[in-house]
Amino acid sequence: MICLGIESTAHTFGVGIVDSEGNIIGNSLDMYRAPDGWGIEPIKAAQHHREIKDKVLEDALSGARLKLNDIDLVAFSQGAGLPPCLQVGLGFAKELAIKNNKPLVPVCHQIAHVEIGKLCTGARDPVILYVSGANTQILTYISGKYRCTGETQDVGIGNAIDKFGREMGLGFPAGPRIEQLALKGKWVELPYTVKGMDLAFSGIITDAIRKAKGQSKLGPQKLEDICFSLQETLFAMLTEVTERALAHVGKKEVLVTGGVGANKRLAEMMGIMCKERGARAYIVPLEYSGDNGSMVAWAGMLARKHAVSGNAIGDIGIKPNQRTDDVEVTWL
Repeated sequence: MICLGIESTAHTFGVGIVDSEGNIIGNSLDMYRAPDGWGIEPIKAAQHHREIKDKVLEDALSGARLKLNDIDLVAFSQGAGLPPCLQVGLGFAKELAIKNNKPLVPVCHQIAHVEIGKLCTGARDPVILYVSGANTQILTYISGKYRCTGETQDVGIGNAIDKFGREMGLGFPAGPRIEQLALKGKWVELPYTVKGMDLAFSGIITDAIRKAKGQSKLGPQKLEDICFSLQETLFAMLTEVTERALAHVGKKEVLVTGGVGANKRLAEMMGIMCKERGARAYIVPLEYSGDNGSMVAWAGMLARKHAVSGNAIGDIGIKPNQRTDDVEVTWL
């Protein structure tokens, strides 16, 4: 069986193709970038998706050396995400499914990140640190669902980092540039906000911006120093709550997935923590850590093989506020 997956939750429109053995045989994507570097404008991102969707599909099929009639199943990201962007993916997926007489499977975007991470790394039953633009969650599979044992109380870590980057003129996404600057920096005190198993980022970002702009009592601070300290503070917070989850549920694996998981310093800190606890850290490869269609295709394949779907195509819609723990996971 071969599944084609469509990702369109935010800035990325992606099409991926996988087979039932978990082989990724096609993966193409295109990212919307605001010309002024100020992040995602949902309506403009949706327009971008409409304009490039056919080309992305063509590239994925060409890379897989397949045609549409070779596809057995169409999957798409149902949520969570930006409604205008989700609607583009839904409409395109329905069009392909109806025209080619294929089943349509809705997929939870967050769970797709988890499942592609497990597929790519070989992790079996990990505590999951899911860190992306809009999401920061610590997840664990317990009793039929990926349960959220900790999460952000305000913004996702990726969006927080991008807010700092916008204020500093570092472009979008800002993470890679901040990671580069941090290599030349040294420590500056920033707030540290962990509340039990939850985290908050907005106050840290506000303080970092003030200090970088010379608006604090310390006077102007070097951008490199703020970038270094921002990474160290944010990632220490993530490491703390992940370690606590690991101890609480008694597992021996940690999986880091989502776009922020591509940061090498975060991977290093998770690796140190896991080694000290006798656990193993798995980091999703860069190609699949951010939003992509292959993760949707693989999650759709798992769902279909275990009969999660069943609604008529006309009854399937988007779920912009879908939570990870809303979804029954029947394939584990």
